[in-house]
Amino acid sequence: MRFQVLDIIPHQADPVTGAQVDTATRFAQVLETAVRAEELGFDSFSVGERHAGEFISSSPAVVLGAIAAQTRRIKLHTGVVVLSILDPVRVAEDFATVDQLSGGRLELGIGKGNEVLQYPLFGRDLDDQWDLLEENYQLLSRLLTEDEVSFSGRFRADLHQVRTTPRPFQPGIRIWHGSATSLRSAELAARYGDPLFTANAIQPRENYLRLINHYKEHYEQAGHDPARRYIGSGSGAGGVYLADSTAQAIKQFGPVYEGLTARRDVPGNNTPYRSIEHAVAEGPLLVGSPEDVAAKIIDYHTSYGHDLQSISLPTTLPFAGQLETLERFATQVIPLISTPTTLWSEHDQQPRANRVHAPLKEHAA
Repeated sequence: MRFQVLDIIPHQADPVTGAQVDTATRFAQVLETAVRAEELGFDSFSVGERHAGEFISSSPAVVLGAIAAQTRRIKLHTGVVVLSILDPVRVAEDFATVDQLSGGRLELGIGKGNEVLQYPLFGRDLDDQWDLLEENYQLLSRLLTEDEVSFSGRFRADLHQVRTTPRPFQPGIRIWHGSATSLRSAELAARYGDPLFTANAIQPRENYLRLINHYKEHYEQAGHDPARRYIGSGSGAGGVYLADSTAQAIKQFGPVYEGLTARRDVPGNNTPYRSIEHAVAEGPLLVGSPEDVAAKIIDYHTSYGHDLQSISLPTTLPFAGQLETLERFATQVIPLISTPTTLWSEHDQQPRANRVHAPLKEHAA
């Protein structure tokens, strides 16, 4: 299994103490966390994108460019680019630049996002979100792999023999499809032979397992090699928190978790796990002793078969404690997990080009 740190860069006050850092400090923390994650041996660092609510992640390409300048090995991800509202030409230019700056370490995660206020902000109709995602994906994937692109679609002016610059450092940039529970995103990923990243954040396991099984079924129906199929998984809303015992972790982190999830105005905060005990016992939240957290990841892997495990830090807590959690996860949790994968190994032969650019034949709700 590979391991990733994800930061969608929430900028929120601690619900218990009310403490909150300023914007510049929060960005500095993101960069320092990425550098430390590389030092600790994490495989990738991912930055999300949000345009509404208490987040400052509206420009992931800029943040990843800064991280690229301070790191040398760790892969750089987006989790996710809200492709439904963006111009694929601009996305191709921005992230090919990041790919060049990083020496070919970029992989893209795309999705429609879960914040409805983003659509009017960018002049898009929420009713078109899925069609926008598919059309923009088709154009983006071609812009990243073909030197000259002609394209005619529903939502933008036609393109004639367009070549975006810079070109990516890599022959092709892998695109992951992020999804919370949407079967349509899973179908899009499966049709084109791309990997799927399930949020695994706020819903019961069976909801995400339905999504993953749907993806696997459609991936094979599309005729793709199962050896090239990869799945990523999140780790529960609220952030990872480790202590010497699970009882201690629940006691220490419980008030913070329950304070955050009590807020109904936070986008996507519709989790059924309102108590920390409920979230730890039945949800994907990784709070507990290193041994118990490792056991939960392995248990979820038995269901999902995922290759990439993503974690997020509890960013409302003091930064020194966040870094301590990051180090404990790297040194005390990861060594307990041994699940083989070919992802990012010499056997990882991802498809680069020659995609079949045709619309999905059918869509599930």
